Amino acid sequence: MKNLSVAILLTCAASTPAGTSSLEFNCANAEAMERMMSAMHRPSTGDVDRDYVSTMTPHHVGAIEMAQLELRYGRNEQLRRMAQEIIVTQKQEIEAMSIAINTGPAK
Repeated sequence: MKNLSVAILLTCAASTPAGTSSLEFNCANAEAMERMMSAMHRPSTGDVDRDYVSTMTPHHVGAIEMAQLELRYGRNEQLRRMAQEIIVTQKQEIEAMSIAINTGPAK
């Protein structure tokens, strides 16, 4: 993963002078994906429920970050509405998972 981070930074740094919104989107999206994938790699705790929540939460955060990029750079109104819905629902799901894992039945 570290090599990918370096490649992303080098590609984005080399491309920054162009300043196109497409290029900015691609760099920011790649960075969001890298953060998400890195955060999803966690050692197993032996508790399936906790492991599920600990990997799904960064997955949802990544979806929120990517949806925010669509709102910033995208022009298609249908996709922008979908991105806004994704932000709302993913935040709700993160909260619901956090509540469930902290108040669910003990094993």
